[in-house]
Amino acid sequence: MHSTVIVNRVADEVIPEVTRLFGELDATDFPYRMGTRRRQLFSYHGVYFHIQDFLSENGTAVIDQAWKEADPRFVKICADLDPLVKKYAPERWRSTADQIATRFYLWEASA
Repeated sequence: MHSTVIVNRVADEVIPEVTRLFGELDATDFPYRMGTRRRQLFSYHGVYFHIQDFLSENGTAVIDQAWKEADPRFVKICADLDPLVKKYAPERWRSTADQIATRFYLWEASA
């Protein structure tokens, strides 16, 4: 699997609501349509990590395609999350790609 890591900011008090929103979305067929194989959400001292695993390396392109298709479920969760999950560096944000972490090292166990 290939991971895409989205980095933002989140306050502890909104984590239950963020969890609920993703739980509702992930209970639909949307993750399957998008090609998401696993989703994990983490927070660390106000930093939010949204790890989305795909079978292929094109996670950023898949996320961009979801924007282009404007699936109402994707549009809704983005709107619902907007007041809860803040951009990590709003002064540098131009698109979703500006929220995606760059992997700089990988090690995997041999089969």
